[in-house]
Amino acid sequence: MPTSHASLPEPALMFETENDISLQRRTELNTLMNQRLADAVDLQLQMKQAHWNVKGPSFIGLHELFDKVNAAVASYVDLIAERIVQLGGVAEGTVRMSAGRSRLPEYPLAIAEGMAHVEAVARALSTFGKAARNTIQEADQLADADTADLFTEISRGVDQWLWFVEAHSQATR
Repeated sequence: MPTSHASLPEPALMFETENDISLQRRTELNTLMNQRLADAVDLQLQMKQAHWNVKGPSFIGLHELFDKVNAAVASYVDLIAERIVQLGGVAEGTVRMSAGRSRLPEYPLAIAEGMAHVEAVARALSTFGKAARNTIQEADQLADADTADLFTEISRGVDQWLWFVEAHSQATR
């Protein structure tokens, strides 16, 4: 009988390292960061979805903005994946892994108008931003200031992009 892609992940593969964080804490951090990696890969692809499909009078501005957000999120994906590997873990960032794990809301496919994309992108960014802030707290609890700092950087960046995106809808309220 074939196994489902949605089955529970196998225990994390961890490599030996001279890093002084204990194996148990590194394993917990690996699991935590691989969840954020899945969310970040999904977020990046959602930004491309918006970039490719936006229409309307604000097309060029939003098209370019969504591409810039995508580029920033791509850098977050890389930071998270590299931190996982630095701690001896395996970055599990394939599209299939990300699709099965992401906790972001599904991006609406039946939208085209710019403001609908602004709302969907804002929702995705805010959801990811909240998860990034939770990761800061969890990394602190695991006594890993470096991972907490990395997610502080990501959180600040996501909040800035959220501001840029939401600015397109706030004037109409």
